[in-house]
Amino acid sequence: MVLLSPSLVSAPLTCLKETVSRLEEAGADMLHFDLEDGSFVPVMNLGTRLIEELRPLTRLPFDVHLMMVNPEWLIPELARMGVQRVSVHYEACEYPRRTLGLIAQHGMQPGLAFNPKTPLPEMGYLRPFLSFVLVLTTEPEAGHCAYLPEVLEKVRAGRAQAGLEGVQWQVDGGITAANAAEVIRAGADILVSGRGVFHGDIRENIRAIKAAAA
Repeated sequence: MVLLSPSLVSAPLTCLKETVSRLEEAGADMLHFDLEDGSFVPVMNLGTRLIEELRPLTRLPFDVHLMMVNPEWLIPELARMGVQRVSVHYEACEYPRRTLGLIAQHGMQPGLAFNPKTPLPEMGYLRPFLSFVLVLTTEPEAGHCAYLPEVLEKVRAGRAQAGLEGVQWQVDGGITAANAAEVIRAGADILVSGRGVFHGDIRENIRAIKAAAA
């Protein structure tokens, strides 16, 4: 079954309590948070206070994407706040096995994220600590960058790597009802969608994305 993780960076921030309730009622499977440091990517949209204040309002799992250098210091705090899934960037981790192990040690599912320009390395050696891989299909420097379907080849190639059986593949960037089917055909298990969910009617957009993915 394909899972949908709406990205709150695209949500209307003035009414998040009501928005989270609508997402849960509409069938979202988890909530996606991009935490940026203004250095790894040149924007800073959401912060940890948002995670802490929203956590009591929903039972949906929290899926946190750390778009930052030196992400290790934040991992214990995310665990304390009740986050279930954390992805860190391969480009930002000198020792990814150690960082993924730290996430697992704190009881969360560890993921490894890749910018569009970055080829996938062999990842079998990470398998003891790798729950999912997050592939970005837009450049992460701005909120309205073009969807890059060519990047889906990384998902196809990654699924063929030996030793990664059972790893989930998550795709983030420009996902809408119009392209969800091709993302699933490439091998995605989880779709992250911001504009595709929040531009228009949330309930109808979630229904349309899930229908296309099915």
